[in-house]
Amino acid sequence: MKRIVLGLALALLPLCASAGPQTDAKAATEPVVLQLEAFRRDDYDTAFTFASTEIQTQFDRESFEVMVRRGYPEIARSTFATFVKTELAPDGAAYVTVTIRGANGHSIEALYELVWQDGWKINGVVTRPVGVI
Repeated sequence: MKRIVLGLALALLPLCASAGPQTDAKAATEPVVLQLEAFRRDDYDTAFTFASTEIQTQFDRESFEVMVRRGYPEIARSTFATFVKTELAPDGAAYVTVTIRGANGHSIEALYELVWQDGWKINGVVTRPVGVI
């Protein structure tokens, strides 16, 4: 009987290990941090690697850079970022809220959606000026 229980436990171990990061809210913040750091270095090649398959299908690397620089100047050139909260949704997505101050002097609140694709990947972001409801 002990062998059966041990065998079952060992068989389930890979499932538990692979689910760990996907259920860890803090792990979902890592791609956001790393992408913001890449943007600060003007390293759009690296920043693009944190985008989901859906984003990479919509934009090639060059158009991704143009989209970020034009549509999200505070994200493209952040000077400061504070993580406000991270939520794991029942559908498996993660939502990370970040307050970001851009080099342009403006502050925004950014809500990132992340999806699990062999690791957390950024699937989109919506922003609003800080203080706007």
